[in-house]
Amino acid sequence: MTQSTGKWLLKSPAYIPAGELRAPPYLVRKYRGARRLVKRALTALLWRSRFARLRDPKVASAVPHDPQVQGTIREELIRNGFDVRNWQIDPAEYREYLKRAGYHAFSDYYAGGVSPNFTEKSLEHFLATKLLNLTQDDVYIDIANDNSPTPEIYRELYGCRTYRQDLWFPEGIHGNTIGGDASHLPVEDGFATKLALHCSLEHFEGDSDSAFMREAGRVLRAGGRLCTIPLYLFDRYATQTDPMVLPREGIPFESDAVLYGVRNWGNRHGRFYDVPHLITRVRNNLDWARLTIYFIENEKEVDPSCYVKFAALIEKK
Repeated sequence: MTQSTGKWLLKSPAYIPAGELRAPPYLVRKYRGARRLVKRALTALLWRSRFARLRDPKVASAVPHDPQVQGTIREELIRNGFDVRNWQIDPAEYREYLKRAGYHAFSDYYAGGVSPNFTEKSLEHFLATKLLNLTQDDVYIDIANDNSPTPEIYRELYGCRTYRQDLWFPEGIHGNTIGGDASHLPVEDGFATKLALHCSLEHFEGDSDSAFMREAGRVLRAGGRLCTIPLYLFDRYATQTDPMVLPREGIPFESDAVLYGVRNWGNRHGRFYDVPHLITRVRNNLDWARLTIYFIENEKEVDPSCYVKFAALIEKK
């Protein structure tokens, strides 16, 4: 029997050299498709099982970004004495920042600027520069950096001295990298003039958000600034989580927070403050500072995928 005899079904395995025997493409596609379906089904079952272990109250969905709820939150902030200011983004100014920033040089960050959600992230970086008013005289720390390129971009654009900090970096100061807990930074008093958290404060578990607010007062010089963007607010105190990434023993979610379980979110903790908890956990730890909340009115003009709605600017007196 020769190669010219045609289809593999007509061949005897005894005459087929090792490595040549294989199924026809349509069977391979069916097999792979069936494997994917089985894997999805098993993953869904596992997710439901892990979600079921979460304590009540809980909801199997993401915390909604509801414009009507956000408007109600804005009014509640004002009633509770917060300084709330409306903010209109200039999309052309954002696009100019994007050109100058050169995200394409950072291929490991949202594939150099082409992956989904990149517009939202780069918009957060741009808005932080507006709040911080960075200059060449600043010492800037990117808190909970997670290897974001913002320190390099800010240094290049504004000439400031920059550092990156994260809990999982090696402990201590190594060049421009600071490792350890953000609520106990290994730096001297008045080390920095500017700090920023880009989509980070919500991941601070337990009381570390409150502790960080107090620590920022120590680390910043007089007149220094801290911004957190987005500031995640909701009309009920909530924590978003993906049960698939929780450790086996779980984590101690606060008893007064409603849990929102989200498949494929990939994070174990995302805090959404209601106004009472924003007061007790954040504002009450800022006796050293002025707090301004910005309500962003037109994020969708930049791109429909953008969702940043609130931002906080904290200025040391």
